[in-house]
Amino acid sequence: MARYTGPKSRIARKFGEGIFGADKVLSKKNYPPGQHGNNRRRKTSEYGIMLAEKQKAKYTYGVLEKQFRNLFEKAASANGITGEILLQSLEARLDNVVFRLGIAPTRAAARQLVGHKHITVDGKVVNIPSFSVKPGQIVGVRERSKSLEVIANSLAGFNHSKYPWLEWDESSKVGKLLHIPERADIPENIKEHLIVELYSK
Repeated sequence: MARYTGPKSRIARKFGEGIFGADKVLSKKNYPPGQHGNNRRRKTSEYGIMLAEKQKAKYTYGVLEKQFRNLFEKAASANGITGEILLQSLEARLDNVVFRLGIAPTRAAARQLVGHKHITVDGKVVNIPSFSVKPGQIVGVRERSKSLEVIANSLAGFNHSKYPWLEWDESSKVGKLLHIPERADIPENIKEHLIVELYSK
């Protein structure tokens, strides 16, 4: 199961955002990593800006280059705005839906729960993080996994209303994808048009 396993705080400092969730290091070192990070004022090229936006999207959703490229090509061949469709495809990934439902505190934790067979889709165990959830499908916690501390802690006090495209039933620990979110509803700070421009070069 391919995934990014490098230093996460370094990446968060590079983009100046909590890419992998809340990162305390940003409050102490809000400048790029490296020996000259605090003094670097070098102007980034247009290509560099577009590349950085793609990298940010990949790190945010925990997708490696080949998967990301495949998602982009599918989005480019679909009817609609390519960048928006790309983000919607990323949002529909099972690991992301598990994270959005509050079952896991981070996407990396959600990916692990899926991989370890703690998550079901329409009542059947699915252990593929990249599985694309369709509107109307039910994503839940496997019966014998409902007592897991990591899941209970993550769900405690979680505000499900901030993601209106999802519905959550606390008693049965299941959520439903009501519809694919509109771009305006997706909270990630990603300029998807730059990613489209990069791949179009």
